[in-house]
Amino acid sequence: MSSSAVDLPGLAVHDLLAPEEYLLRKAVIKLLEVKDSDVRICDVEQSRDAVDKGLHSGGAFSAVVPLTTLFYGGFINVDVADPTRRGQDLFTLSKGHAVATLASIYADLGYFDPAVLKNSRSFSSILNGHPGPVLPGVQIATGPMGQGFSVAQGFAIAGRTSPHFDSYAMVGDGELQEGNIWEGVMYAGTKHLDNLCVLVDQNNGQLDIATKTIFPMPRLETVFESFGWQTYGVDASQYEGVYAALEKFRYGPRNGKPTAIVCHSTKGYGGFSDFLNKHKVSVPDNLIDQELAMHRELRRARVEEVNQFFRSLDGHPKGKAIQSAILELAQRMHLKPARSTPGDLEPSMGPVLTSRVPPRDKRIRYEASQLPKIDRSKEYAASDIVTLAMKVFAKDPRVVSVDADLASTSGLEAGIAAVDQKRALNVGVAEANMMCLGEAFAALGYNTWISTFCPFFHWEVLRRIAVGAQERVEAMESTSGWLSEGHGLDLTLLATGPNFETRTNGATHMGNDDITIFDGVAHLRIIDVSCPQQLLSIMKWIMAGNRGLVYLRVLRAPSAVIYGPDYVFEFGKGRILKESAGDKAVIISTSRGVHEALLAASKAAEQGLGIGVVDMPSIDEDLLLSLYDSGKLLCFAEQNNGYLLQNFLRILYRRKVSCDWDRIMAVNALDANGKPQYIHSGTYEELIEAFKLTPAHLVSAIRDRIGAQ
Repeated sequence: MSSSAVDLPGLAVHDLLAPEEYLLRKAVIKLLEVKDSDVRICDVEQSRDAVDKGLHSGGAFSAVVPLTTLFYGGFINVDVADPTRRGQDLFTLSKGHAVATLASIYADLGYFDPAVLKNSRSFSSILNGHPGPVLPGVQIATGPMGQGFSVAQGFAIAGRTSPHFDSYAMVGDGELQEGNIWEGVMYAGTKHLDNLCVLVDQNNGQLDIATKTIFPMPRLETVFESFGWQTYGVDASQYEGVYAALEKFRYGPRNGKPTAIVCHSTKGYGGFSDFLNKHKVSVPDNLIDQELAMHRELRRARVEEVNQFFRSLDGHPKGKAIQSAILELAQRMHLKPARSTPGDLEPSMGPVLTSRVPPRDKRIRYEASQLPKIDRSKEYAASDIVTLAMKVFAKDPRVVSVDADLASTSGLEAGIAAVDQKRALNVGVAEANMMCLGEAFAALGYNTWISTFCPFFHWEVLRRIAVGAQERVEAMESTSGWLSEGHGLDLTLLATGPNFETRTNGATHMGNDDITIFDGVAHLRIIDVSCPQQLLSIMKWIMAGNRGLVYLRVLRAPSAVIYGPDYVFEFGKGRILKESAGDKAVIISTSRGVHEALLAASKAAEQGLGIGVVDMPSIDEDLLLSLYDSGKLLCFAEQNNGYLLQNFLRILYRRKVSCDWDRIMAVNALDANGKPQYIHSGTYEELIEAFKLTPAHLVSAIRDRIGAQ
């Protein structure tokens, strides 16, 4: 080992000769073994104090050696006082079930008070069965398999810009069975992310079978290598191999390849009883007592080994210097040595260093006069507006986009790449990876945009992102929370091809059910755009910052302009576009349906029938109730499965208002029995004809209902 590759915590060893360096390294390994006992004791004690006495022991115990080496071996550079400070290394626990080990280490390092380790998994605790941002120092919520790795990959991309930093992650071999993780593995290799290090906990077991994986796994080192990774296979039942591999990543030359360290172990490794070799257990008190007694006895033996090694340095030419370094290393590993010898090396957990972090200013700065001017006499494609606007917004370096092989449809890449192509990413046909990359940048404070067709966004990924977004808000709002204003996620999902916009591409691409499904995702702000000027105003609204998770559906084909340059978007507000005292009905719509509604109102006026028109890009509860109270017939005309209608009915239920169905009619993409269905492809004209959403059909249907009353 070259002496230039060594940079242990708090110790300059560059002037030591190889033999002394070897002795110091040996001391580090012995001290890590002592910390190993401390972490395992803390894990077991968490089980005693958990509300269900539960512990994901199999994965938590096999993770101890890699994580202890990473956090105490001098490899990861973190700022415990401010885990959001730019430039520090980041860690992501993709295998969220190992949270007990992570929590033991984080409490020891001072991210939070050790009291948090008690009563875990309870509703009142911030320490749950998986980690999330409600827990100080944790950047994202993990648990669903494979996704944490992809977020860590996003951190690595951000870490290649100034200030540079490394991104570390731990994954399990069980979650490598998820397809989305390989989207990230391929992309990381292609992008040459040599600041990304992934620890693979290959403990050869999973939930249903603790002693082997459901199907035989290939040699993971070879698989990662085939995607352009630097790989190391190590024995994770001891510290030397893991330490050496991390040392090569951290201090060795970077070669343009991400690093995978495959840590070979077994489920529950390090536990004395085979009871702990399972995925999750509820540990009885007598077994907890037995485990603690045996771990404490092993710890005493390991401490004695450190003392014997320390004494063996007496009389060595540089013994005093090495002994002094050992004592300093022990302190940095949160061990309490005696004044002149290691002594009992009692654990010294904490103190708590993390406090509420500084606020973030999320407002994007731009020159408003440079934004595109929209001519009301012309038609514009949404992608053109996005491109022109992003050329202005992206001059602020905090604006980032990620496309999934549909950049020509979104307009994001062309706009942002014109300013800085490094902030305009395209992951290819890998939507789950796209969403996780976007979350990574949003967690770091960027105003992030991701885009694909409406049906291609992953519900599972979106749901996990929303969980993390909620936990960030909880951490900001709590009096004892660690996050402050501006640390929420600003992530916009630019959804193209909504409603009937996909047209002739095929039934699988039709976006008529996405918002009725995503409407159940908490904290997601859904917006359906009807007009190029409205889109520009919405983009300005998003750039004001702190808008959270936004699902923004945009027209694909060019459309006419409805609004003037004075239009200002407000979330939760609809807009009355046409009304008169003599109106008998009101058409409420979104997207291109608003254009059809305006044509229907004009056609009806020619026939002496007054019909109002309301554009509702986001749900306006007060306006909907006001329209209902007006006594007019409300026609919900939607080119989807009835998003506005289902929200209207929910509002009535929540406000305890009975529904008079004689004053409600719906024309949408539901079938004749009111059930959801998928739509076969066709031209836009064919589709609105088939679903009776043409202006003529709307006027006829409204006239029939009014005449029948």
